[in-house]
Amino acid sequence: MVRHVTRATIDDADHYTDEQRAAIIASYPEHEREARAKGIPTMGSGRVFPVAEEVIKISPLPLADHWVRIGGMDFGWDHPFSAVEMVWDKDSDIIYVVNTYRVKNETPVIHSAALRPWGEMPWAWPADGLQHDKRSGTPLKEAYVDQGLNMLHKHATFEDGSNGVEAGIFRLLDRMKTGRFKVFAHLEDWWDEFRTYHRKDGKIVKEHDDLLDATRYAYMMKRHAEPVADQTWREPEIYSDMPR
Repeated sequence: MVRHVTRATIDDADHYTDEQRAAIIASYPEHEREARAKGIPTMGSGRVFPVAEEVIKISPLPLADHWVRIGGMDFGWDHPFSAVEMVWDKDSDIIYVVNTYRVKNETPVIHSAALRPWGEMPWAWPADGLQHDKRSGTPLKEAYVDQGLNMLHKHATFEDGSNGVEAGIFRLLDRMKTGRFKVFAHLEDWWDEFRTYHRKDGKIVKEHDDLLDATRYAYMMKRHAEPVADQTWREPEIYSDMPR
């Protein structure tokens, strides 16, 4: 049996004028607009990030040499291993997610080979990277050190040593709402997670959130980010032709 989902948006309602559509959309709470006007589903008891995509979505832009960057990764096997590249413009205090990687059922050798072309950068990682691999007996994060990635010495924490999930969520949400967190528009795997990241009975549902976790780890350790100009860096193809 073949199933097909057709999504209709308010723009398909030809009996409304442009002015009427705008008024209808404006009448909805901001975090409900995508669901009610565009048919993008809201799951559970509510989205973790109740922010319209247009608020944080941005076309790829050139990265200034004095901006700093850091990578974040979330380990996984049955659920995907995921990684993001985060760039921080300290002058305007805006953070950009500019690269993503998400693959499951592959080894550190494969993941590292995919990430090395992003260039030399520090990598933030979660506490489970200290767990010992059953085969080698060495900490998981050391497998990536062995493959040439610049793994930070300590797992991801805030400046005060804490690492609470909700604290990271609220700090990122605050940045989203104040225009200080942007994500490149073409990173569909990141947007896919963003759209379905939700709570049930007030608790975050820990499913399909690997890139968002990697984003949070990178954000927590942004104090260790290093200048773009100080690193061997190959620009992603999508904005490699833009002027610097």
